[in-house]
Amino acid sequence: MNKKDGKLRHFSPFNKNIIRGFQISYNVIGNLLLLFFIIFLIGLCFAGGIGAGYFASLVKDEPIRSFEVMKSDIYNYEETSEVYFASNVYLGKLNADIEREEVKLEDVSQHLINAIIATEDELFYEHDGVVPKAIMRALFQEFTNAPVQTGGSTLTQQLIKNQVLTNEVSFDRKAKEILLALRLEKFFEKDEILEAYLNVTDFGRNSSGRNIAGVQSAAKGIFGVNAKDLNIAQSAFIAGLPQSPFRYTPFSNNGGAVKESLDPGINRMKIVLSRMYSGGYITQAEYKEALAYDIRANLTPKKPSSVDQYPYLTFEVEDRAKKIVMVELAKEDGYTEDELTKNDDLSNQYYAIADDYIRHNGYRIHTTINKGIFDKMQEVVAQYEYFGNDKPEEVKDPDTGETITIQEPVEVGAMLIENSTGKIISFVGGRDFDRENLNHATSSLRPNGSTMKPLLVYAPAMELGKVQPGSVIADTPFTLTAYGNYSPKNYGGGYHGLTSARTALKYSYNVPAVKTYMKIIDQNPLSYLEKMGFTSLHERDYGAPSLSLGGMTTGVTVEENVNAYATLANRGKFNDGYLIEKIETSDGDIVYQHEQKETEVFAPQTAYLTIDMMRDVINSGTAASVKGYLSFSTDWAGKTGTTQDYEDAWFVASNPNVTFGTWIGYDTPKPLQQNYKGMSYSKRNLLLWSKLMNAAHDVSPELLAPKKRFEMPDGIVQRSYCAVTGELVSDLCKGSELVTTDLFNVKYVPKKVDNSLSQGKFVFVKDQAYRVPETAPSEFVQQGFMLKKDLLQTYGVNNVSDLKRLLPNTVKWDNLVLTEDKEITDNGSNPNQVTGISVNGTKISWNANQDNDVIGYRVYAAANHSTSYKKSASIHASSDLAITIENSPAAYYIVAVDVAGRESAPSSIIKVGE
Repeated sequence: MNKKDGKLRHFSPFNKNIIRGFQISYNVIGNLLLLFFIIFLIGLCFAGGIGAGYFASLVKDEPIRSFEVMKSDIYNYEETSEVYFASNVYLGKLNADIEREEVKLEDVSQHLINAIIATEDELFYEHDGVVPKAIMRALFQEFTNAPVQTGGSTLTQQLIKNQVLTNEVSFDRKAKEILLALRLEKFFEKDEILEAYLNVTDFGRNSSGRNIAGVQSAAKGIFGVNAKDLNIAQSAFIAGLPQSPFRYTPFSNNGGAVKESLDPGINRMKIVLSRMYSGGYITQAEYKEALAYDIRANLTPKKPSSVDQYPYLTFEVEDRAKKIVMVELAKEDGYTEDELTKNDDLSNQYYAIADDYIRHNGYRIHTTINKGIFDKMQEVVAQYEYFGNDKPEEVKDPDTGETITIQEPVEVGAMLIENSTGKIISFVGGRDFDRENLNHATSSLRPNGSTMKPLLVYAPAMELGKVQPGSVIADTPFTLTAYGNYSPKNYGGGYHGLTSARTALKYSYNVPAVKTYMKIIDQNPLSYLEKMGFTSLHERDYGAPSLSLGGMTTGVTVEENVNAYATLANRGKFNDGYLIEKIETSDGDIVYQHEQKETEVFAPQTAYLTIDMMRDVINSGTAASVKGYLSFSTDWAGKTGTTQDYEDAWFVASNPNVTFGTWIGYDTPKPLQQNYKGMSYSKRNLLLWSKLMNAAHDVSPELLAPKKRFEMPDGIVQRSYCAVTGELVSDLCKGSELVTTDLFNVKYVPKKVDNSLSQGKFVFVKDQAYRVPETAPSEFVQQGFMLKKDLLQTYGVNNVSDLKRLLPNTVKWDNLVLTEDKEITDNGSNPNQVTGISVNGTKISWNANQDNDVIGYRVYAAANHSTSYKKSASIHASSDLAITIENSPAAYYIVAVDVAGRESAPSSIIKVGE
């Protein structure tokens, strides 16, 4: 046994020494490995400590954000404000740096959600905000400067980068991003994070060339569909854009033109589809079908923006919305609107803030504009062919500074306002916004000509009890020496004698308007304009007689002029015209709601009497042609207006529902063509006004053609008065047929009976009536109604010759004469022989005798050319110097008769007949 064992040991390959050596080596290596492991762990902990310390140092200044702060930051993404016509009809978006439209996650296509997750964050629903492996990989690539940078940001991190931090490339920003992403995941559900991401991410440009953000804007702006309706290929294309939005976008910044090559975006789409397929989001069949999808063929065509379609309206809404928000923001900070007006720096500060709010807060701005009426009005203006020719104007070239000649067209401004509310229903800002970015309805200041007369002259004068529609005014020449020898003239240069205020307004006589204005000029009549919204009155306008004719220093906008007329149509109550009904957030919270505030300017009686006078302007006055132009009828009252040198033509008219006004003229004031295509400048404007009203009526007949009439308030009566003085009718006035009737405010009905007339006998010498001397032949004595000379003082004239101009050439005045106080004087000699006798057919005429005491003529006739002459007729010196004779043969001569009854020598003899 011992030998055997010894033999076995002798032949064993692992003898005791070898085994012992192996054990020693094993123990040494094991201890060394353990030592190295311990050293590694110590180093790892040390490195981790250093890393943790470094990370802590990077984020030490980052505040601990609460849930409310995080929520505010994440959901604080800019959204483009939208504008709506009345009745919630969508108009479009306001201009902004980037277009964005918020969308809920449930309204996003699942294909798009899958494409985003497969491409940007395949572990989105598994991680807690960060993926350590991805971060380590990204850090390794960064330190080794690897050629391929795969990135390590989750969707949560990208959301933090976009909404909370900046795009700065630094470890500091990255550390904060990781910290905030972990915190965000604790506060928000995955779907909330995903929804926010889908709304904030940039997606390049839309078909109009505008920058877009958010999947809803991307879906609409690229493929013309809502985000919920995107197919697989469209979803993959959009999901690929965030990596390089402006490289992959199919549209250029040149107005949204489609790029020649879409390969970068399509190749990126293929990568997204591949990841969707490998991730199990789509089948192989769906994958192949999506690859074959024609992106170019399915791009949405360029869609005109609200600025392209409605430039005047869009910019007007934007400007007014800013001013509204500016005031609201200032009020929140304790400032009043008056303080904003007086402090330019404060106003500019809040205006800048309001501008940012309007452009980026996603407001829904609801206007008062009726889309149908607005569109129709623009069409009418575009097609109207009677504006007149363009005229040359020298301007300075903004690029070269040189003086060049351009052709200026006739421009137009128009405004339609609802009387009872001040609501702006429609307007016309001009003919071509691109030619000049000026809204001629709301921003252009022009003198308003004779449309000023009802507003500043007749309505205030009636309110103050100085005139009534039947008040008699002398339309005769006069000069205001205290005002620089100002001498107003009527259009055409003529005068019209005694006329009523109603007639003076009907035919737009200037002289009676100035005379009426001078009765109230010391009673602050401009306060009425201020109450009716005139904001551009100049200090030189106060106390200027020419303002009564619309001779404004600065001018007024069409909107303000029309708004003032709406006051008269609204029973004397002013509602400031407004265009924005309300502003609300995208969630429906009201930021601003218009509140109606009425200001009483005139008594209802004054307003109605002015309206009634302006009815005559349209019925038979300067705007009579309107009735033939309109396609419908209703109770209209209005006033035309022309400024000096015919540089502006106005027409404003009201019915019980609305007030509408138009202006035409050149931007650089110059005379309108007196005649163009057979129409005067005034009728061209009246025709345009009518066409615009006809178009509006086609859209909304119930608004434009109310069946009701202006309602006459209590306190108005109808009374007869004497047309000579405007006073109550006397028997003499009635007998002379100078009685007329009109409406009066019961407070200002005439109380005095007219005493300006007398009745008696008179003779005429050289068209002047004199008291009858005893020697006057009875055949030349006339009897009738005579004006008393004390009217000279009443009407401010100096002599009877001037007073005669007060008698208009109308039938009613034919038998009324003016008499001198003295009798005619006999010159003591026979009158000179009558000359110029002639025959024309059956009529014999002769020249007037030049003697200063001839009161008539006698005609003597002899039958059959004999010498037996007998008196056949007596003719007053004031009559036509002619008689009609028979056809039978006869001889005639004429003698002049003076106040003493003496005759002149016979004239030459005229024989008629054979």
